[in-house]
Amino acid sequence: MPQQLPPAPRVFVSRVEELTELDRWHEHEDHQLLVVVSGPPGVGKTSLALRWLHDTRDQFPDGQLYVDLGAHADAAQPDEVLEWFLGALGVEVVPPSLPQRQALFRSLTADRSFAVLLDNAASAAQVRPLLPASPSCVVVVTSRWRLSPLGMDGARFIEVDPMDLSASVELLEQVVGEPRLAVEADAARELARLCGGMPIALGVIGARLSRRPRRTLAREVDELRTENRRLAGLDLGGSTSVSAVLDLSYVDLPQRQAKLYRLTAWHPGHSFGVEAAAAMLADDVADVEDDLDDLVEKNLLIEVGDDRFRFHDLLRLHARGQDDTERVEAIHRAVEFYLDKAAVADSAAIPGRPRVGLRFKSADPDVFGSRAEALDWLDHERDNLVQSLRAADVHGWPELVWQLAEAMFALFQRRHHYSDWLYTHELGVRAAQLCGERTAEARLRNQLAVALRNLGRLDEATFQIRTVLDLAGDHDLGSRATALVQLGHIHRLKGEFDIALRYFREGVDVETCHGRVRGVGLARRRVGEVLIAMGRIDEAIAELQESEALLDNVVDKARARMFLSRALLHASRFGEAARLADGVLADVRDAGSPLHVADAFELMGEIAERQGDLVHARDHYRSSLACYGESFDPSADRVRDRLAALDRDDDERAADVPLQQQPGDRERDRG
Repeated sequence: MPQQLPPAPRVFVSRVEELTELDRWHEHEDHQLLVVVSGPPGVGKTSLALRWLHDTRDQFPDGQLYVDLGAHADAAQPDEVLEWFLGALGVEVVPPSLPQRQALFRSLTADRSFAVLLDNAASAAQVRPLLPASPSCVVVVTSRWRLSPLGMDGARFIEVDPMDLSASVELLEQVVGEPRLAVEADAARELARLCGGMPIALGVIGARLSRRPRRTLAREVDELRTENRRLAGLDLGGSTSVSAVLDLSYVDLPQRQAKLYRLTAWHPGHSFGVEAAAAMLADDVADVEDDLDDLVEKNLLIEVGDDRFRFHDLLRLHARGQDDTERVEAIHRAVEFYLDKAAVADSAAIPGRPRVGLRFKSADPDVFGSRAEALDWLDHERDNLVQSLRAADVHGWPELVWQLAEAMFALFQRRHHYSDWLYTHELGVRAAQLCGERTAEARLRNQLAVALRNLGRLDEATFQIRTVLDLAGDHDLGSRATALVQLGHIHRLKGEFDIALRYFREGVDVETCHGRVRGVGLARRRVGEVLIAMGRIDEAIAELQESEALLDNVVDKARARMFLSRALLHASRFGEAARLADGVLADVRDAGSPLHVADAFELMGEIAERQGDLVHARDHYRSSLACYGESFDPSADRVRDRLAALDRDDDERAADVPLQQQPGDRERDRG
């Protein structure tokens, strides 16, 4: 059950009318409640939405979803957001296209009660694909614009205005304390007036006063009036008073905190951790951690998780408006930080795979306790990694672009984030070309071809592979061997087994010449797979036994044994097949890829079914399906078909699920 809402605002006053209206609409609406909360930046739109959603969270038993649609310079696209939402709802393999993602999202939410907060929306078109299907869901949208076209979708509208003087003073009182304001009541009202009724400005000035208990409010008023005059021509969110408050607080920062405020505002992704901030400043982590805590205390930064921070959009704009000659260097350091960390995680997730980037040579995979932990880190930082690659592309650092794309391949191969996979690898291929890195270009094209093949775009995949063969020639045998095996995959998917076998065996020969033992083992596994499909079981068993013996990676060996188990099943050697399948499941459970586990459970279901144990067959198939979630993957459809077939009579089941139908024929590339 996702619980994605940011924390409720610690300080919140007024907005009684708006909260009452929300309660009334929610109580009387007989269909899905869609509310648009609009107003200028810093006026408290998100705080209002969070306050109400936290107050009513027990009315949404299926959880809450949240996304900041304006987290980047380029507004988040609906297909990206749906990928995040589907992942939060337990979908392991997300469909590649927007219509597929919309359909799956509607299916998953059709009978559930969710609250959804779409923060900082830019347009109605950005919102519409993200609306769930259930009438008991509530969707709250915040935006600087009214988004009137959503009225056609039944939206209700709340316009949030700056707070009146009384409410502004009340907010200051909550932050600073009533006794202090009572002594300087006139100055408190003037201070509230100068903040323009904007909660973000009141929060910043209140935090500033709280940290200086002996400072008089009258002095703060004098300084703010002076700052207002100085900033009369500055346009920041339409409020000179807000500009003055933020600028006055910025000027008051110690030198290092001011630098941290300026530079982290240019962080490529939405939120960042302490290590990333320290990298941007080229400073010590412990010192930067203290400074980040101080910026949070001063309301200049938001803590969104354990040692995780982000800027309010208005504060980010203000911070970026402060000149810093190290800005570009700081962005470069951030990109390099994520590249170094990704190289380590990628090495830990799939050890033994050949890499091109030099950073892999010094990467210590033991930093992560397991493959799953490494993949989880890559998944958790995926937005920052993709945004870092984008920043490197924008700033003209192609050598970092292709290396970042390479360092994300383990994540994409195991977790199948297709939109990001295609985006990063297309940029990576172009960047490798610009750098004259032919080997890197060939590897990235091979990796891009895997995504295209998995998506059924076989002609595009074939183009990439043919290009690799031209690039590799006789000097890059590793890329050449991978491309030949890829061609074998494509012909296998087309049912052209003889051609597939020829390419697989040619791949074995090239890998042998290249001396890559792992490559030989993987290619021989592919040979064994296609031999099973061709009914040449004894040859398949021999190939798969040789494959398993050549491999030393736990997951690689488990995958070879999985297909060996299937070959033994075809030979009616049920006991041996079952023992192998049990061992495969144990080995892949900790690998961090639910799809490997799904394959193992499906195999165990097949074995039980062939032995007439239909109860355990059903259990294993259901366990396999649970690994997919509500997935579009054809492999999941096949498992559903197997379950449905068990409900028919034996003759129909034998016809509908023939022994020759192989999961490997349609499975996605699991590595």
